[in-house]
Amino acid sequence: MSTLLTHIAISDGKIKRASLEVLSHMTQLAEANGHTSEAVIIDTEASDYVDKVQKYGASKVYTVTDPIFENHRNTPLLKALSKVMDEADPFVFGFGSTEGTKDILGALAANTDAAVLSDVSEFELTDNGIKATRPVMAAKILSDNKASGDNILVSVRSGSYDLNESPTDAEVVNIDFSFDESDLKATLREIIGASGDKIDLSEAETIVAAGRGAKDDEGQELVNELASVLNAALGASRALTEAGIMDPSLQIGQTGKVVSPQLYIAVGISGAIQHVAGMANSKVIVAINKDPDAPIFDIADYGIVGDLYKVLPPFIEELKKIKG
Repeated sequence: MSTLLTHIAISDGKIKRASLEVLSHMTQLAEANGHTSEAVIIDTEASDYVDKVQKYGASKVYTVTDPIFENHRNTPLLKALSKVMDEADPFVFGFGSTEGTKDILGALAANTDAAVLSDVSEFELTDNGIKATRPVMAAKILSDNKASGDNILVSVRSGSYDLNESPTDAEVVNIDFSFDESDLKATLREIIGASGDKIDLSEAETIVAAGRGAKDDEGQELVNELASVLNAALGASRALTEAGIMDPSLQIGQTGKVVSPQLYIAVGISGAIQHVAGMANSKVIVAINKDPDAPIFDIADYGIVGDLYKVLPPFIEELKKIKG
C-alpha cells in the first residue's frame, strides 16, 4: 500500500479549487488501487481547512502552521513540503497547477530527488509510476508522458477533474515547523494583484470574456452588464489587453491565465488557438460572434451568430427576468 499525497493550496483564506480537484482524483485512484489518499495543508492557520479537506476523501491530513506562510515565499514553503515528504513518503505527490506551484515544483523535485511531470491535463497510475497527458504548443498537441520512481511529483491543470465528495474522519498530523525570517535572502515588499473587487478568474464558476468585437465603450458596457447579472468574472482576449482596453490581469490564453469555469461566454472572440489554449477546459462554452466561420464555434457547446450589440441587450433582459 502506497501513499498518494495532495498539496492543498490556500490563497486569501480560501482553498484553491484546483487542489480539491486533484484530491478528488487521488482519492479515486487510491480506492481503485488499494492505496491511501492523504493531504497536506500549509498555512498560518492550517487546521482551519481540515474539515473541508476531509470531504474529499483524505484519510490523513498533515498540517504545517507558521506565521511565515501569510504570503507565498518559496524558501519556507520548500522546507515545509520537504519535511512533509520525509514524514509521508508519498509515491505520488499531486498539486494543482497554480502560479505558486509553478514557482516551486522544479526546486522541490531537485531537493527531494523526485521525478516530476508538470501542468498535465490527466494522469493515471502504472506499476512503477504514472502516465500523463500534457497539452503542448498551445494545446495543439497532446503529449503522452511517463514518470517512474519512489517519489513522483505531478501538477494538474485546473478543471481537469470534477469535484467528488467522499467524506472521511481523517487523522490529523501536526508537523513541527519553524523558520527564521532572517534566513530569507529575498525580501517580500509588496504583492500586487488585480485591482478592485474583481472575481478571481482561476476560481470563477462563470466567466464572461470580451474580444476584439467588443472593443468600444458600448460593447464594454454590455459585457460588464452581462458579467454583473451572472455574478461572473470578467476576462479578455489578448487583442483587448494589448490595446490597453482591458487590464492585462484579465487576459485569458496561452500567454495569460488558464481557466476552467462551469460556464464560459465568449463575446466577440474569434477563437484563435492562443486564446483557446486558456479556456478549452471550460465545462460549457457559449460563443457570440457575427462571423459564422469563427473558429470559436468549433469548440462551443452553444453558438449565437449575430451582432453582439443586438444579441446582448435582449439576452441580458431575459437573464434579469429569470433571476427575478
